[in-house]
Amino acid sequence: MVGVGTWDIDGDTVQQSVRAGLDAGYGHVDTAEGYENEGEIGAALADYDREDVFLTSKVLPKHLDYESVIEACEASLDRLGTDYLDLYLVHWPNPATSIRETMNAMATLRDQGKIRNVGVSNFSAYQLGAAQHVADVPIAVNQIEYHPWNTQDQVVEFCRDTDTVVEAAAPLGRTEVFADDVIQDLAEKYDRSPAQIVLKWAVENEVVVLPKSSSPEHVRQNCDLFDWDLDAADHERIDAIEREQAVYDTGVYDWDNDTYGISQ
Repeated sequence: MVGVGTWDIDGDTVQQSVRAGLDAGYGHVDTAEGYENEGEIGAALADYDREDVFLTSKVLPKHLDYESVIEACEASLDRLGTDYLDLYLVHWPNPATSIRETMNAMATLRDQGKIRNVGVSNFSAYQLGAAQHVADVPIAVNQIEYHPWNTQDQVVEFCRDTDTVVEAAAPLGRTEVFADDVIQDLAEKYDRSPAQIVLKWAVENEVVVLPKSSSPEHVRQNCDLFDWDLDAADHERIDAIEREQAVYDTGVYDWDNDTYGISQ
């Protein structure tokens, strides 16, 4: 339910975060080829029993044709120093490439034992439904932007209806939601950090959270969620926050971006 998020951190910092998380009991690490930190994460994971870690990576939208998915996965495995991924996600939808072709490659990777579960990320309900319709393997996860300022109710409802696990990327709203009056009030009431309040709320909503922090202390705090609860009325206060503000999934894409764009 709680994983080590690793977007936008690398080098010694990401290694410290991964080790702090695993030592604190996370058991779940989330990365992507686009994060450009798989090598450092692989070095950190070498100190742990592979079977104790649920490891996720993602394939970039520019690599979603059949052969490129296979090659991208094999490259991620090599950088991470492992022979399989527990979960492999399509990082962003790519309207220029057939999702059927992408899912056929995912099925091949699963048949080869290189991945154990298939998922998507940043897919709308419509896109997820299309992928499910043509996929020969179950789509286990949709990782989306999810936090009190962007709950994406329609997408979450569709995921629930189709037995798709919802994972929260940017579950802390890139820390912007900490300024919300409700979050500030509840942090003071429960003597918890704003991050813990937000993460606890998401976990109680049965959403997997992937908080990122460059501070080992904050990494440990972000997993301290399971020996206390929000009162029902306080949980509903967060549910009732009336604000729709995305921090990254804004629907505006730069197709020429060297990392996340797609080739012409």
